[in-house]
Amino acid sequence: MMAYVDENGNIIDTPPDPAKKKKVNAKSIEIGVPKREEEEEPAVRNGRVEFFNHSKGFGFIREIGTQEKFFVHVNGIMQEIHENDKVTFELERGLKGMNAVRVKKV
Repeated sequence: MMAYVDENGNIIDTPPDPAKKKKVNAKSIEIGVPKREEEEEPAVRNGRVEFFNHSKGFGFIREIGTQEKFFVHVNGIMQEIHENDKVTFELERGLKGMNAVRVKKV
């Protein structure tokens, strides 16, 4: 059994119509992921400390607006924080996702 690809990229069992053939410039084909346009994200974000365990030295901050949660470690804190404190922070990529760093109370 033979399989063919039509002009739309679908697999069919009959040969495609040669009249519908399109010429493609091979140099215009981009292999890989196209470059993402730079999105300007705010450097300093606002959030609220949702949980913080002082004995273990970590917690989570929920960003105001997007409601995303970010991990925060005691090493990324500039001032002492407690649960429900409003804070400003920046993001840095960690091993398991984005981490809040340079955390300061508002």
